[in-house]
Amino acid sequence: MTKHHKIFAGDRLRRLREQRGTTQAELAGGLGISAGYLSQMEGDQRPITRRLLMRLSRLLGIEPNYFAADDDLRLASELRESASDPLFGSAISADEASAAVRVAPDIAQRFLHLYRGYLALEEEHRSLQTRVAQNDVGAASRFPYDEVRDWVQSKRNYFDALDRAAERLAEARNFHPENRSEDFIKYLRDTYGIRTGQAREDLGKGMIWRLDNNAKTLFLSEDAPVESRIFWVAHVIGLLEQRDSIERQIKQARLSNEEAASLARVALANYFAGALVMPYETFLATARDVRYDIERLQRRFVTSFEQVCHRLSTLQRRSSPGIPFYFLKIDIAGNVLKRSSATRFQFARFGGPCPLWNVHQSFSHPGRILVQLAATPDGTRYLSVARTVSHSAGSYLSRPRAVAVGLGCEIAYASETVYSKGLDLDDLDSTDPIGPGCRACERKDCRHRALPPIGHPLDVGTIERGVVPYQIDTKIPRTGRIR
Repeated sequence: MTKHHKIFAGDRLRRLREQRGTTQAELAGGLGISAGYLSQMEGDQRPITRRLLMRLSRLLGIEPNYFAADDDLRLASELRESASDPLFGSAISADEASAAVRVAPDIAQRFLHLYRGYLALEEEHRSLQTRVAQNDVGAASRFPYDEVRDWVQSKRNYFDALDRAAERLAEARNFHPENRSEDFIKYLRDTYGIRTGQAREDLGKGMIWRLDNNAKTLFLSEDAPVESRIFWVAHVIGLLEQRDSIERQIKQARLSNEEAASLARVALANYFAGALVMPYETFLATARDVRYDIERLQRRFVTSFEQVCHRLSTLQRRSSPGIPFYFLKIDIAGNVLKRSSATRFQFARFGGPCPLWNVHQSFSHPGRILVQLAATPDGTRYLSVARTVSHSAGSYLSRPRAVAVGLGCEIAYASETVYSKGLDLDDLDSTDPIGPGCRACERKDCRHRALPPIGHPLDVGTIERGVVPYQIDTKIPRTGRIR
């Protein structure tokens, strides 16, 4: 039997209706349903049926996938990328990938699982060849980062049990930003008998903290800023306080190996730390009060810019959700260090992010917040905020790590943020055309391409030449060839 996912997109439907200046009664009349039925759909008490989806598309002039589940969109995007590997011959189209997910989502998931296994074996084979050539036998990569990242993304970067546990602990112990450092240190000492001290000697190259179980001491790098030290103490509290909960969630994740499980353990302890430093309801209320001003939230909660951005991307508690944000962290070479999305935004699995994205430009303006209006190929528009978050390396002889973070939300939520001030959110001409990455991007006229898009034939033999040395999906046959 064909499996269909129910579409619950009440908030998206309500916002679209309000943008069009239409009442519930008017839209319900156009759809041929009662206003009460529409109200239940907007409240996610009823799903949007396929029949109503098509009516909405015609009535409001939108693409049918506008209300598609975010997980389905991400799955279709990844399926299209993976199934277009030259290994399989010809590429598949976006419509074919979407149809496959719609008709057989479990089969699509299993195909991707199989394909990831193939890539892991290929990587292991190459690594083993290199190691044998160097006479150095060791374990090869199994892509644990990708596996854990996919798992976190499947949870929309929100872990309710840990979030609520951190919130309860913060309330019970009356932790406040102004004396949180001392409170965390005291709690760790009194509850678990672990002292905290700054390591004057080198912890080891690249090390920032070390828990010495024999000495019952948590050593922290003395070069780290106070907000980092607070977070590390909270991380250790999470490992100790929520050990059973963390292990239970890792077991449920069914990760493929212990290396992935270890990374997941770190990710969950980090999640708890962020929730303890920035308790959900208090942080969300403050974020709304300051219109999601990241710098003001930094000061209120004594945190870093990156910590605030990441926390904002996790505010997806079903009973009181915040703005759905995507979050990205990259280095100066464009390598993706972290990424998650509570939005429909699609990250490419292969290759770097789109060069038109302002997160890249932030390296040319260190410390400055850049704001951008951008649109993806499917027509969804975003407000994107980016800034470098590099810290001092602590020594002239150390090389500081140059990284930047990006935070974004769909344009429908932009007016709720301080970053929309002075922007004409309806001006399409001021919107930059970005994409998930060159291989997965559908744009055929982008002069910033580094790689051709998958699934389209190339024409490199014409008498014309643009900035990109090929044309994509040429519809009209060309006969004027250079002989």
